[in-house]
Amino acid sequence: MIIIIMLGIAASIRGGVGIGRRLSFAIRKESLTWYRNLLVQNQSDSFNYTPPVVCCFLWAQRPGVVLENFARHMSIASLELRTDNDFVRFSITKDGYSAKEKKSMKKVPRYVKMSKKAKLNELRFYRLKAKKKMNSPNPEVRIRYKLEKAKRKEAWLIEKLRKLEVPKTPGEAYDPEIITEEEKHYLKRTGEKKKNYVPVGRRGVFGGVVLNMHLHWKKHETVKVTCKPCKPGQIHEYAEELARLSKGIVIDIRPDNTIIFYRGKNYVQPKIMSPPDTLSKDKALEKYRYEQSLEHTSQFIEKLEKELENYQEHVARYKNRKEAAVDSTIADV
Repeated sequence: MIIIIMLGIAASIRGGVGIGRRLSFAIRKESLTWYRNLLVQNQSDSFNYTPPVVCCFLWAQRPGVVLENFARHMSIASLELRTDNDFVRFSITKDGYSAKEKKSMKKVPRYVKMSKKAKLNELRFYRLKAKKKMNSPNPEVRIRYKLEKAKRKEAWLIEKLRKLEVPKTPGEAYDPEIITEEEKHYLKRTGEKKKNYVPVGRRGVFGGVVLNMHLHWKKHETVKVTCKPCKPGQIHEYAEELARLSKGIVIDIRPDNTIIFYRGKNYVQPKIMSPPDTLSKDKALEKYRYEQSLEHTSQFIEKLEKELENYQEHVARYKNRKEAAVDSTIADV
């Protein structure tokens, strides 16, 4: 074996490519035979060992490569003989796996696209499962199913409203003008007499409301903002929000949900009359619908929780009564 290795080294150095290839096969075969015999003697499945014979063989097979590169690879890796799956092979890596095996191990299983029939079958299965819970003879199962469904809807609505929230941009420092009581009284009387107004409906405060206020202020000093579907206390929130967005001054808030705004003495119409940190008309309507749905869903959840609590109390009371009847019967006997 040593003679074969020395001949292979000599053939590789002299440039005999054909002789080197033929001898490389003989060396590989001889090395495998030697390792197999050593495995049988030690009775082990895998071991790390780098014999000088194999090192000489590797050096002889790469005459054109710089020896420093070879030494660098040999310093960080060991030659491992692996015999899994009834095959004997060498591995010169840190963890004992080749690059191809590592690549196959890292592969993520591809998503199997479901057919149309499989999707319909899955939907049919979930519908039957839901129908079974809805028509269950046990009232607790029915209540719990409705409660879970309502809570899922509530979480979905909260996520939708979170996406529709517009972050408030830090605007310029706004210093409102100081108005005397006489001026305030005059502006209040003037605003009540004039008929120009801006409606705030179910959409609430959005960019179009502020735009209309600026358009009214082009010819009038004051403008009325009427809020029709307004909850108690919501009119003050609208007044603060509109004053921040339009840079106007709140003159009066009337009991009929009307706000009178004054444009200011040094009013200059801005180039962008609709602020960027407001919703559009369609988005504001979508937000209103989600808010209404969330309010009704929350009320429905409270109702179901109360109903479930009452049912559990009824079951506990019936169970206690039954146990008391059994105990009295046993005592009589």
